Amino acid sequence: MKLLVLTGLSGAGKSQALKAAEDLGYYCVDNLPPALFPKFIDMVDEAQMPLVALVLDIRSSLFFNELDVAIQTLDNEVDDVTVIYLEADPHVLIQRFKELRRPHPLSSSIAKGIEEEKRRMEPLRARADHIIDTSKMTNYNLKIRLKSILIEERGKLGISVISFGFKNGILEEADLVFDMRFLPNPYYVSELKTKNGLNPETRDYVFGKEKAEDFVAFIVNYMKTFGDDYVAEGKEHLTIGIGCTGGFHRSVAMTERLGEALREAGYRVIVGHRDLGV
Repeated sequence: MKLLVLTGLSGAGKSQALKAAEDLGYYCVDNLPPALFPKFIDMVDEAQMPLVALVLDIRSSLFFNELDVAIQTLDNEVDDVTVIYLEADPHVLIQRFKELRRPHPLSSSIAKGIEEEKRRMEPLRARADHIIDTSKMTNYNLKIRLKSILIEERGKLGISVISFGFKNGILEEADLVFDMRFLPNPYYVSELKTKNGLNPETRDYVFGKEKAEDFVAFIVNYMKTFGDDYVAEGKEHLTIGIGCTGGFHRSVAMTERLGEALREAGYRVIVGHRDLGV
């Protein structure tokens, strides 16, 4: 059984993370009291469930002092446990609580509640295998990041290739950003204007220029040359942002092609399109 533990600060995105795990086939349980962990583990083990995800957070209330013991129990009883801790800047969390018109579970003062929660959650943060700051992430981008973590193999570099439009803002979480505005723009071709980069006709138009495949070869060669060095420095995941004006034609077509080429080169790859929402 592979067990995923999602934890972190209230408002940091645990609900979205749980949805991402569910999309990947995990059996998901939200806010299970720690005292029930042993019975739950026995149950899912007996049912031979290969992928299980749990959310642990401050809502456990009186049971919360048992969480560190619970994590140790999980480590002892399950061979493969991954803990992902989600957090965000306090001012971002405060804004999210205000937008949802929700009180913080620990205090009538949102700011004080966040500080107290950070203090209580520190042992779990210290235990985490991955810490994700969601301050500048949309729900979609968080979902892509979670999926990349859950499918990548330890010791191998996982890669996300995500298209975006510069007019909608740069891709904040990108480690590398490349501009596709050197390629011909299908927007100015009447029969392609409304057909995005996932359309074969649009893709053929974008890759009708030889420089497009040259760029693909350049990125694949870059990863072959430097990919192992990223891993050696402790970076297990790299996000490549591919931009064009609107994130509709050129960047989408290039992102799809890069995903194919990098998979052929042996990398574990997630492909996404921020401004298409897919």
